[in-house]
Amino acid sequence: MENIKAVFGANIKHYRKKQHLSQERLSEKLGITPKHLSTIETGSTFVSAELLEKLTRELHVSASTLFYSVDEILNDDSLAGMIDRIIDKECEKTSNTIKMQIRYLSFQ
Repeated sequence: MENIKAVFGANIKHYRKKQHLSQERLSEKLGITPKHLSTIETGSTFVSAELLEKLTRELHVSASTLFYSVDEILNDDSLAGMIDRIIDKECEKTSNTIKMQIRYLSFQ
């Protein structure tokens, strides 16, 4: 069994980077220090329920997603797992489309 704090921390880091957020920016949004966020991401410490709610809101993920390792998520053949992968894929495509449109507009 994997260390739940390490899995949780790795997922925070993964989704933070996916949102293109630095530790400084995310910690600012959460109302914590970058050092505190770093200790969460390394699995040295865990979060309160209140901070968990803020994290899910800022990272746009469900709380349950943060407790599964990447291998478990990729191998999740349940309906919820498939739906999560579809949503992630579509959000990424939409985000890329919007970025391209903004770049295009900035060169007009």
